[in-house]
Amino acid sequence: MKLTVLGCWAPYPRAGGACSGYLLQEAGLNILLEAGSGSLSRLVNIIDFRRLDAVIVTHLHHDHYSDLFVLRYAIEGARRDGSRDGPLPLFVSGAPAGAYGLLACYSKAFITTPIESLPQESPGQDFAVYSSSIGGLKFRFAPTKHPAPGYSVAAGAPGGLVFSGDTARTKAIEYLARNAGLFLCEASGMDSDAGAMQDAHLTAGQAGELARDAGAGRLLLTHFWPEYDPAVLGQQATMTFKNNVELAKEGETYLV
Repeated sequence: MKLTVLGCWAPYPRAGGACSGYLLQEAGLNILLEAGSGSLSRLVNIIDFRRLDAVIVTHLHHDHYSDLFVLRYAIEGARRDGSRDGPLPLFVSGAPAGAYGLLACYSKAFITTPIESLPQESPGQDFAVYSSSIGGLKFRFAPTKHPAPGYSVAAGAPGGLVFSGDTARTKAIEYLARNAGLFLCEASGMDSDAGAMQDAHLTAGQAGELARDAGAGRLLLTHFWPEYDPAVLGQQATMTFKNNVELAKEGETYLV
């Protein structure tokens, strides 16, 4: 599996950058994971948007989904001129209802599925894990702890890619991230920001602790506050992960 970073900034981009967006490619599949502002422009530098097989958005905050509104026009135009057959499958949280309902109205562009409507598996704890396959590639979703309802995502077989989404530490993300080959994890702030980010985000040090405790093979930090130096965040994560920490870089591809 290949993971290409389209955007890594939040909640707004640095000059010339983009908010959350990642392209997953496996066995001919092209999956857009997150669609933050600027991510579509980055995507079309890599592949034609018509080649997308699905989009997954972890939660409905603008730095994660705003480019769905321009992708909508692209898909509708491609269907109109005959260069794409059918709407694009979109998997997204069904809440908040207003934001979800607006996306669901774009039926010419998207077949919209709320993640919580997918089949459930029970890990024997007080949360559900939802799952779906896209072109034979399995995805699993565990609920996050964040002001907007959302999900962490695991792609492929156990030991593959796990993406934290935006979340404070929970039993659900600990479960999903267990033995991840590549853990793509938010590092939204410095360790000194822990109080401000409580119940919403992970600091860099907390991301390292989570990756260490989950037994992740590699930790790739993302979702950087644009006023911070990612290198400093990496240093703080290294102190707790006790292993090499990688920093997401726009345009870079990582193998899982």
